[in-house]
Amino acid sequence: MATELKNLSSYDPSKTPCGKGYKVGIVYAEWNEEITHALRDGAIKTLCDNGVNAEDITVASVPGSFELIFGASQMVKSGKYDAVIAIGCVIRGDTPHFDYICEGVTAGLSKLNVEYDVPVIFGLITTNTLLQAQERSGGRLGNKGDECAVTALHMIAQFKHQQHEQQ
Repeated sequence: MATELKNLSSYDPSKTPCGKGYKVGIVYAEWNEEITHALRDGAIKTLCDNGVNAEDITVASVPGSFELIFGASQMVKSGKYDAVIAIGCVIRGDTPHFDYICEGVTAGLSKLNVEYDVPVIFGLITTNTLLQAQERSGGRLGNKGDECAVTALHMIAQFKHQQHEQQ
């Protein structure tokens, strides 16, 4: 769905699972920190607003978006988290670097979702301009970090429900 058609911070709290008792890891890229810090802060606030205790949220930074794969992988492999949110921002430049980073991060995070039983939430925003990134990190289109937090809560609830049914 095009972000232009829906505010990233809009969600129905009555349909959002309570996060009490959930443990969430957030790994974010320091590159484009104006954007990634806003996304990280939005995710943390939304998790807390929906019942996750602040002490149950672990936050770690990595230098750039490509390193999100390793950071998320370490969190997943630790077995400490019910979900991991990977947050980054890649803004198109004059070289193909944008394409390589976006494709690499997408493939790496997707692989974690297939290989492990911990949902990894894709919080990489990929834009053509800084303005587009600002609009998606707390600007007129909301905050992708909020959307990632809500997605994490839904995925944890679904996964825990499936585990319960299998027992």
